[in-house]
Amino acid sequence: MTDEIQPGRRRRSGRTVLLAAGAVVAAGAAVAAATGFGGTAQSPAGTAALPPATAAVTRQTLLDTQTADGELGYGTTSTLAARLQGTVTRLPEAGTVLRRGQAAYRLDDTPVVLMYGAVPAYRPLRPGTEGADVRQLEQNLRALGYTGFTVDDEYNAATAAAVRKWQDKLGLPETGVVELGRVVFTPGEIRVDSLTAEVGEPAGQGVLTYTGTTRVVVVQLDVADERLAKKGSAVTVQLPGGGTVPGRIAKSYTVIEAGDGTPGSSAETKIEMVVTLDDQKPLGTMTQAAVDVVFTASQRENVLTVPVAALVALREGGYGVEVVEGSASRYVAVEAGLFSDGRVEVSGDGLAEGMTVGIPR
Repeated sequence: MTDEIQPGRRRRSGRTVLLAAGAVVAAGAAVAAATGFGGTAQSPAGTAALPPATAAVTRQTLLDTQTADGELGYGTTSTLAARLQGTVTRLPEAGTVLRRGQAAYRLDDTPVVLMYGAVPAYRPLRPGTEGADVRQLEQNLRALGYTGFTVDDEYNAATAAAVRKWQDKLGLPETGVVELGRVVFTPGEIRVDSLTAEVGEPAGQGVLTYTGTTRVVVVQLDVADERLAKKGSAVTVQLPGGGTVPGRIAKSYTVIEAGDGTPGSSAETKIEMVVTLDDQKPLGTMTQAAVDVVFTASQRENVLTVPVAALVALREGGYGVEVVEGSASRYVAVEAGLFSDGRVEVSGDGLAEGMTVGIPR
């Protein structure tokens, strides 16, 4: 299942093309028939001329894969908002990495400080305040080296004393109260993506946009392919130039893509995923690139396979293969399974690994 709908989530643009390298039985059989596998078996076994080509029955794992366009970058962007009134006096440059305790920006020449946490700042914190946001603040103060208090849900005199020391270091009035907007919480360190305010302007709702600091791949699928968007599923990312990097789906969510403005266009619902990469080294210095993401929809392990072209349509119905044994041949009825990369899973009485089957043309 995907996470919540995110209609306002800003993302980098990129088209999505979904290609199937394997298919389910019915679709695979139709494709195989269209490419001319085998024809119809009509002659009695052993009396017809031997086929012009042969292939071995092999045992292997078949994969049903699908490929979609993805975009390598730093992931989706979020907005860092201003909750304090004042004039913007300093901003970081795009590309800057901000960490816990650093000033994300300055208003009236005082810092708005970055801290880590999942709970956004939504109220002033002062003695007597209780809640998860208090614990989050105290965890950050402890990580920044401040002591003398217990990390819990209660903002008490000891917490206020640590806050005054923190305020003194930052050049802020030592009130022991954390005003709303003095601290911004993000999940971890961030990379400044773009600036939405300018130095000298009054602080507005948005000051800058940010991303994570690790390169990831963002990819979209149609809602019909939601089965591929399973958190934790392994994928392969094909890089420009031919290299590949293994990755996993870290999260997926629903987005609504606005129409392009042309007559008849309308909003579309898409499944968007963030893929984390197992290794950043193969990326080199790439910070943004178009890539292909290969999903494994299904797989069949340790099954008998033959080339798709070896399948023949039997006179009595169904499919079979022509088994070649020396100077004679016979037809064996088979059930077709997964089609993938020019081969098809087959099963049937009398069929075994290593047999030779004919390829009519």
